[in-house]
Amino acid sequence: MMNVKFITLGTLKEAYLREAAAEYEKRLGAFCRFETVQLKEERLSDNPSDSEIRNALTRESEKIFAQIPTRAFCVAMCVEGKQVSSEELAQKIGEVANLTGDICFIIGSSFGLADSVKQRADMRLSVSKLTFPHQLMRVILLEAVYRAFNIKKGTKYHK
Repeated sequence: MMNVKFITLGTLKEAYLREAAAEYEKRLGAFCRFETVQLKEERLSDNPSDSEIRNALTRESEKIFAQIPTRAFCVAMCVEGKQVSSEELAQKIGEVANLTGDICFIIGSSFGLADSVKQRADMRLSVSKLTFPHQLMRVILLEAVYRAFNIKKGTKYHK
């Protein structure tokens, strides 16, 4: 069975987001061994300088690197990433299942991810050109991954 890990910065504050995430995590259990790691975001001033943001992203990257499984295929969620269809994501997950069996999705803080994390990633993925709160992005990505597994299995979930 494939291992899927979400590494995220910050917690889901709203109950409705926690409930949605928990539901998709439960559903994913039918297809894979699933794990979410929530890392603490670095605190920044109300009006952070570019240098303060860079330093915070560097500290966050160290926490992220400590959580990446050794042989995992890493997907960095970032605005400059490639947009793919549900079918293309299902295909990529299938390829990874055959190669390593481990895939890791990384969702950064509200300031994104350090360049070092993006460079470490095997794939940069963007869900949309629209901007979403990173907490909501976790739920959207969970659904997309769940849908991809359903496509791979040929269920009626994906129409």
